Amino acid sequence: MDTQALAQRFTEILADLRLECIGVEFSPSQGQSTLRVYLDVLDHGDGREVTLDDCEAASRELSAMLDVEDPIPGHYVLEVSSPGIDRPLFNAAQFAKVVGQEVKILLKAPLDGRRRLRGRLVKVDGEQVTLEAEGKTFEFEHAAVESARVVPDWAALGYVPQPKRGGKPPAGKAAK
Repeated sequence: MDTQALAQRFTEILADLRLECIGVEFSPSQGQSTLRVYLDVLDHGDGREVTLDDCEAASRELSAMLDVEDPIPGHYVLEVSSPGIDRPLFNAAQFAKVVGQEVKILLKAPLDGRRRLRGRLVKVDGEQVTLEAEGKTFEFEHAAVESARVVPDWAALGYVPQPKRGGKPPAGKAAK
């Protein structure tokens, strides 16, 4: 199954809802396979984000298309989701939008003996990706990527625990 072609077809269907399909993941299984569809809004200019109502509407539209066109053989569950804060990256253009951020990448084949990389995305030039990780620079074609996600910056999002104010002083310190 060509997930990129399926994502493009889904984007065509979702255009009237002002949504686009940024990527598709298919997880085959003997019992029940999963087709996961990630949505984003077509225009971020108005500050709009993907809502639960958007996911429900998209699910209805995509289910109808899948029932009629039947592009995937067998039984599967359709999951429709926003990309979330650990946004998956499906193509080089999506990589280019997050240059400077930290990403986790799983490569299809080892590069310098490693398939898993985590580091700062330095540059994307066409299909060529440059990543700094553990003091090294890794360069590879996007086609070498099996999967990739943005690593959330928890501090910037305000999710880093703050020290409690007041209360007892740390052990070994006397209160003044």
